[in-house]
Amino acid sequence: MRLLALSALLIGSSLAHTTFANTETLNYNLANIQAEATRQVSNDEMHAVLFIEKNNKQPAELAAEINQLMNQAMTLGKKYPQVKVKTGSQNTYPVYDNDNRKLKEWRGRAEVNIESKDFKAASQLISELQQNFQTQSINFSVSDEQRNKVENELITEASKNFQQRAQLLSQAWNKPSYNLVTLNINTNRSYAQPVMMMQRAKFSSADSAGGMAQDVAAGESKITVNAEGSIQFK
Repeated sequence: MRLLALSALLIGSSLAHTTFANTETLNYNLANIQAEATRQVSNDEMHAVLFIEKNNKQPAELAAEINQLMNQAMTLGKKYPQVKVKTGSQNTYPVYDNDNRKLKEWRGRAEVNIESKDFKAASQLISELQQNFQTQSINFSVSDEQRNKVENELITEASKNFQQRAQLLSQAWNKPSYNLVTLNINTNRSYAQPVMMMQRAKFSSADSAGGMAQDVAAGESKITVNAEGSIQFK
């Protein structure tokens, strides 16, 4: 029994020594490095939200009126296969008098969401919809396809920048070479920065054949890939 206990103690001591040695080796001559690659990319996708608001004392009549206008919008959207058109949020709520006691009428609101890479077709559709709808917002972004393509290129560029900094650091510390310990690649997936926002913007229906009457620049978005990691000098 003592021999068994002694063997277990020796094995445990050996493992502890090995673990400590590995930890000591791993944490010796370590350096953390950050690098990134950035590119300005032209926005190639247009997003718009249009809405209708109607009042009626009869909720059933109000619902029927809004449904009719929404169905017309969906039918109109089919004329533009280059444009994605879908229904957004819809709400109906009561409207009371000034004393907030007596029900006066009902108010309904419904939204239509538009998305397209064809700015001309989208603006023409918006122009036609504005006969019944108001424009809540218009913004531009980089499409998923374009963003993925650029990010793949930036991953390579950020990795090369990381390697270049690792080599410079090795030279500065007079180290012949290094081993890569960890490396994390992070992409900046921010969609919350609209390039252009217009409240109740108007497109001239008379100019719909020629596109947008108002000059609008789609702008650019910044795409960034970060490379963060650590190296160990040899």
